[in-house]
Amino acid sequence: MTRKLLAIAGIVACTAALGGFSRSAQADTITLSYSIFFPPTHGQCIAGENWAKEIEKKTNGRVKINVYAGGTLVKAPATYNAVSTGIADIGMSCFAYTRGRFPVMEAVDLPLGYPDGKTATCVANKFYAKMKPAELDDVKVLYLHAHGPGLLHTKKPVRTLADVKGLKVRSTGFSAKVVTALGGVPVAMPQGATYEALQKGVVEGTFAPIETLKGWKQAEVVKYTTNSRDIGYTTCMFVVMNKKKWETLPADIQKVFDEVSQEAIKAHAETWDRADQEGAAFTRELGNEIIDLTPEQNALWVAAVRPVLDEYVADMKQKNLPGEKAVAELQSMIQKSGK
Repeated sequence: MTRKLLAIAGIVACTAALGGFSRSAQADTITLSYSIFFPPTHGQCIAGENWAKEIEKKTNGRVKINVYAGGTLVKAPATYNAVSTGIADIGMSCFAYTRGRFPVMEAVDLPLGYPDGKTATCVANKFYAKMKPAELDDVKVLYLHAHGPGLLHTKKPVRTLADVKGLKVRSTGFSAKVVTALGGVPVAMPQGATYEALQKGVVEGTFAPIETLKGWKQAEVVKYTTNSRDIGYTTCMFVVMNKKKWETLPADIQKVFDEVSQEAIKAHAETWDRADQEGAAFTRELGNEIIDLTPEQNALWVAAVRPVLDEYVADMKQKNLPGEKAVAELQSMIQKSGK
């Protein structure tokens, strides 16, 4: 009887030990929240989710990232502050949604003639690495990405600069200034509100990459796209992490985050360009027209937006920030990317 009791006690002890180990392992799992403003079906949300899965895989499950897509945890304009204050551990959103908060990084969004998403994304990351603006010191910047050239999509055809005059156009950040420079009326709103605004006539057009015509289904509520690539702006997007949370991560896990984030830059860039191709195909399938500007009109549009660059440089000078250097660096990086 004594031997049987000892055997049972041994089994109970082993079970308790295993249970304790399991609870300990669970306690050691680092669980993080990740807010993404893109809808769950959007390619950039999927790219963000793939990044999170790769982090989990390469840390052997020591990190678990819960993704909240479509702004369900934090709305797009509030994402950066939510991450810096710890409401969300990680966040993806746009610098342009809080104009004036990121003066140096806003230079990336200027109408500098980005040819594609790959160029815009690579330039954005190189620019941040080069400039290291203090405005981002309160978070850990994991990586940046940026869409292909922002183009004008409208409900009525825009073939000349004169056609833009008085047009109400959804725009954010510097694209709002581009709209003003072209003679239009900028209306600020995030992408999520644009479809309904176009549908109801609140706005008559939108400045955005052509991917939005499929990714956000906006080809259903516009009829024309004006190919104004030589003034193509981008919208730089951040993936940032709460700094205190980052500093609590073990060094080996931080290394995984850095390595996977570097790999994600290429993935996002390719996703942007693929989405642009799909957006162009989708709008054509619906019978919509893509209008190429004549060389004469193109020159007029480029000249019209030049004051946007000059104003940025002058404004930065007043703030004792390197605006002229920022623009020169970006122009050089874009030019070199085509070689």
